[in-house]
Amino acid sequence: MYDVIIIGAGVTGSAVARELSRYKLNVCVLDKEEDVCCGTSKANSAIVHAGFDAETGSLMARFNVRGNEMMDQVSKDLDIPFKRNGALVVCIHESEKDGLKDLYDRGVANGVKGLQILSREEALEKEPNLSENVVAALYAPTSGIVCPFILNIAMAENACVNGVDFFFNTEVESLTPGTCKKHGNPIWTIRTNNGVYKARYVVNAAGVYADKFHNMVSEKKIHITPRRGDYCLLDKTVGNHVSHTIFPQPTKLGKGVLVSPTVHGNLIVGPTAVDIENKEGNNTTAAGINDLIEKAGDHVRNLPIRQVITSFAGLRAHEDHHEFIVGEVEDAPHFIDCAGIESPGLTSCPAIGEYVGAMLKEKMGLEEKEDWIGTRKGILNPSDLSIEERNELIKKEPAYGRIICRCESVTEGEIIDAIHRPLGARSLDGVKRRTRAGMGRCQAGFCSPRTMEIINRELGIPMEKITKLGGDSKMVLERTKGGAQ
Repeated sequence: MYDVIIIGAGVTGSAVARELSRYKLNVCVLDKEEDVCCGTSKANSAIVHAGFDAETGSLMARFNVRGNEMMDQVSKDLDIPFKRNGALVVCIHESEKDGLKDLYDRGVANGVKGLQILSREEALEKEPNLSENVVAALYAPTSGIVCPFILNIAMAENACVNGVDFFFNTEVESLTPGTCKKHGNPIWTIRTNNGVYKARYVVNAAGVYADKFHNMVSEKKIHITPRRGDYCLLDKTVGNHVSHTIFPQPTKLGKGVLVSPTVHGNLIVGPTAVDIENKEGNNTTAAGINDLIEKAGDHVRNLPIRQVITSFAGLRAHEDHHEFIVGEVEDAPHFIDCAGIESPGLTSCPAIGEYVGAMLKEKMGLEEKEDWIGTRKGILNPSDLSIEERNELIKKEPAYGRIICRCESVTEGEIIDAIHRPLGARSLDGVKRRTRAGMGRCQAGFCSPRTMEIINRELGIPMEKITKLGGDSKMVLERTKGGAQ
């Protein structure tokens, strides 16, 4: 039996797992997908929000601002790319300038530092490619950009190194409360497609499915709507079209279609906001892509949309009251919700982990480990080394001299590391999220077969069983020509 079982290996579940790994506890994470970071966490804007948008006094505002403050140390400890590039909320109509003042006042009340309202001239000085119609802008210098994949993977890896168990391809089917016969304490029985698990506490961090599990155990129902958002990712050749994250003024549907650089040098545009019923409906639509291109063009001029290299869609877990639900469920003792974690969930995840960890420490009287490891070293990128250092590395480990992904200059050595490190990659997308092999201009057209060969060699997985993203997403079906190599 586990002390704590976490449902969901996205950024929230992994942040909670990492925080709990510092204590003398038996903890595991269950996820229905084949890897961490396979839901909302893999398809979002990658923004570390400043915190001026959330309603003052809400959990959303509290965790947003605290998560933003924590991100510098988290990125340092876990060796992940993070940059405070600042954000501009652009106003293009004189009649809407009062909205910027409202955001400014809310941000100040939330504790956001450094906010300024800029004139047209000041805004254009910071971002020459803003729309010619700009009349003013709110500047938030604490806003930043991060790699959501690496953040999620790094937190999970760190939790794993500290003793947290992860079980993938494990879908929760039912949750049943019970009582420990010896001590009389609550015990949860979790039935899955891969067996039965028991725990003293359950943390529900299941993204768009969090309402499903909450409603299994509580009479006080919640409802989460999957809110689909389309994105376009542009080539690195135009990654400097803007240097800040550019927002329109927010609406009831969210923060609007942004334009932002990424930590890897691309330009990202999106998301749209369409409420749907299908919790797996992360398909892009032509209407959605056209809509985001039109809206982005309202605030950024000369948007180089011909340089799109891929499009994708993600789902936000929108709770009906537009608020994070974090805490023990009143009529389900020892069941803790982390539900409705939509934007700014990526920013907030370290703070949510910290909060849940402190809650359980108090409830369970937890003792910290003397040997807890709070840092993690990322995958070595030879491109970050000097010529002399790179040559020395290749002499010692020749795999770092063999380029597998030409678009992103990813070497065989990096892919081998991604496969063999804690919670290593088992699919093409798993390798892609860890190394960026397949994320470039050709979108894995060149490197997929070579990456498959490495997975086959390193893990012994037959080529016809290697998948793109787990499940039935096989890349090849069978050998041809009598099994010729």
